[in-house]
Amino acid sequence: MQKYFFIYLKGIAMGAADVVPGVSGGTIAFISGIYERLINAIRSINGKALQYLFKFDFKGLWSQIDANFLITLFAGIFTSLLSLSRLVLYLMENHPILLWSFFLGLVLASAVTVGRKITQWSIGTILALLVGIAVAFYVTVAVPVDTPTALWFIFLSGAVAICAMILPGISGSFILLLMGKYHYIFSVIKEITGLKFTFENISTLLTFLVGCVVGLLSFSHVLNWMLKKYHNLTIALLTGFMVGSLNKVWPWRQVTQTYIDSKGNEKTLLDKSVLPNVYEQVTGKDAELFFAFVLIILGFAIVYLIEKWSANKNQEV
Repeated sequence: MQKYFFIYLKGIAMGAADVVPGVSGGTIAFISGIYERLINAIRSINGKALQYLFKFDFKGLWSQIDANFLITLFAGIFTSLLSLSRLVLYLMENHPILLWSFFLGLVLASAVTVGRKITQWSIGTILALLVGIAVAFYVTVAVPVDTPTALWFIFLSGAVAICAMILPGISGSFILLLMGKYHYIFSVIKEITGLKFTFENISTLLTFLVGCVVGLLSFSHVLNWMLKKYHNLTIALLTGFMVGSLNKVWPWRQVTQTYIDSKGNEKTLLDKSVLPNVYEQVTGKDAELFFAFVLIILGFAIVYLIEKWSANKNQEV
């Protein structure tokens, strides 16, 4: 029970990370030592699992897909998504510098932690690292687009975003933001948790979840193959994703372009990273340097402690 309680807590941490554009739940899975088990468990939901199901061999099916692990982990993720989405949205709106400072520390430490898992550096791993940095940085500066709310696009958004959510360094929430569906999906979740049940809300959430399942089952096979055949190259690429994504979680940002959403509210379309003193000059707001620095250190320390704790647990096993 203690083992699965900690898996549940890791799921909560993954869900909390996935709520924020710029932070990946896959990063949390990687540094907490469950990443490859997660990929293998998802990948095991295949033809063999269907054979067990059609034979009504539920014990065999349960063992095949590592169901205890998956159910416990995803229970934590969904608990976090349902309970923390309101809090994170509130913090993004009212205390953005403090929130992003904390996540900057998390991502920075995660990049260092994951990079240390590369067992041998070569020209190939260096190139993979640089490609990862370039791709992730491009994603952080790409312009969000206006997209339809039709169910087919909601399905596509779920399938694409979930692939990013299990990639360390690539934020599924930010992919949703680029596809123009971040605020839409989380508004639906917010209304459902507020007991506002409508046909549109329920159908949207169910379609999104089905898209997530399809994307997850498909992409897990690719990741598992890459980790087995090209471990160091894959880890270098993932490390590059994290380094490149640091631009998105930089706390001090200057808004360069806004837009008006469907409810008449002004929203940020484009922004750029600036130094704290420039932020104070262009916004007239306090850069909150002291508390930001404390939260960066706190975020870094949390990742470091999780990594050390996970390493000790693995040695015990």
